[in-house]
Amino acid sequence: MKPYDYLIVGAGLYGAVCARELTDAGKTCLVIDKREHIAGNAYTERVEGIHVHRYGAHIFHTNNSEVWDYVQRFAVFNRFINTPVANWKGEIYSLPFNMYTFRQMWGVETPEEASAKIEEQRKAAGITEPKNLEEQALSLVGRDIYEKLIKGYTEKQWGRPCDQLPAFIIRRLPVRYTFDNNYFDALYQGIPVGGYTKMVAGMLDGIEVRLGEDYLAGKAKWDGMAERVIYTGPIDAYFGYCLGSLEYRSVRFETEALDSPDFQGNAVVNYTDAETPWTRIIEHKWFEFGKDENGNDLPKTVISREYSSEWKPGDEPYYPVNDEKNGRLYAEYRKLADREQKVVFGGRLGEYRYYDMDQVIAAALNMIKGL
Repeated sequence: MKPYDYLIVGAGLYGAVCARELTDAGKTCLVIDKREHIAGNAYTERVEGIHVHRYGAHIFHTNNSEVWDYVQRFAVFNRFINTPVANWKGEIYSLPFNMYTFRQMWGVETPEEASAKIEEQRKAAGITEPKNLEEQALSLVGRDIYEKLIKGYTEKQWGRPCDQLPAFIIRRLPVRYTFDNNYFDALYQGIPVGGYTKMVAGMLDGIEVRLGEDYLAGKAKWDGMAERVIYTGPIDAYFGYCLGSLEYRSVRFETEALDSPDFQGNAVVNYTDAETPWTRIIEHKWFEFGKDENGNDLPKTVISREYSSEWKPGDEPYYPVNDEKNGRLYAEYRKLADREQKVVFGGRLGEYRYYDMDQVIAAALNMIKGL
């Protein structure tokens, strides 16, 4: 008999939900993670009394009431609403594209005027069958919004010109003819009070967790400890990159604490011009309204500049490059994974797909139901 029913590789959201559900069902679980902390990319750490999102902004939003009820078992959520702004060469625009944006861009005052302006520019572009991302954007919102709010940001994010990116990356663009700048059109939204690390710690309460442990470096040993494995790492790494490496975009962060109560007056500011090297700046204190647990104003602030970069082995993989080439390669790895009868591949890296946090939790819950 092996000492555990399940070995769970990865202490992020997917792994934590699996561990909680299996433990509550009477199974014995061991969770390991290569990092020295739990919560995966949602990890938050306390700096100057502020819960800093070390791996980029994570804002919980969902329309799934089952998922919302589930996470509230482990955290109290505040009422944070994501209202980012764009900075294009010092000009400030509201996001997503809404009547504030159109007034700032063109001086229009009514939805009818804004709609007519966009339609005029769409017709001027004359694109009926977009062949790339640039043509897709022009066909959806016209040249002004594309040039100021899409082009530079997208090219920094993906590391290549918009006319060399596939059109499907932006199948649609959010255009609202209302003064509504709530970025997420979700029924439930917020940030866990005390940070995501506290929430995931609640999920893992009473479950054995070992950090700083590399599953692939000692695979035979770890496999011998459990009847089944739930693996949330990169699927190509599991198979030793035998078919080649799947591609990702990575992100580099420059985080600093400032002896000032306010840097930019908003949690998220996107820099949409090509000349600014970073894609956005996060000011973490505003995710919790600039206050500590006792409701006192925090005297300092912490900001993170985000730089998008090409991924290479050894970097942290963030966004799968879901083009046709990588789709075909993942399908081949998926065939190999299907032959691993005692291993479940799950999560963002195990399934090579972009997941919002609520989708990760829903996928984990659904997978457990099928075991």
